[in-house]
Amino acid sequence: MAEPAEKPAAASGLDSSAPHIHGASTYDRDLRDWGGHLEPLDGRSQNRGRLLWKGDNGLPEAGLWVCTPGSWRLTLPRDEMCHFLAGRAVYRPSEGEPIEVGAGTLVHFPEGWSGTVEVFETIRSVYMLR
Repeated sequence: MAEPAEKPAAASGLDSSAPHIHGASTYDRDLRDWGGHLEPLDGRSQNRGRLLWKGDNGLPEAGLWVCTPGSWRLTLPRDEMCHFLAGRAVYRPSEGEPIEVGAGTLVHFPEGWSGTVEVFETIRSVYMLR
């Protein structure tokens, strides 16, 4: 996933005492273009998202991520928790069993997880990095 560059803006409750996004499963109003992936395999996939919250030192971080179909290599530099709200994809680790994700799937990717990701239908996920 590309690193978001923006801080939360005063919209949709993001500036409240408990930042929130109503309707995260369909929210598209002010998603930011987060560009392509660092190691694309087919170059098609694009990332958009909305930063919900980021700690003063940059971590932890939480937000909403939307990604179009495509594939890429991925190595995670820190723990990431993802709750997939829509779409269909498969995460194929360098070692171990593939993880098929879709609406309702909750996954903890440990720091150092590496493999490939293939998105078949645009995925939408809420995430938290630590």
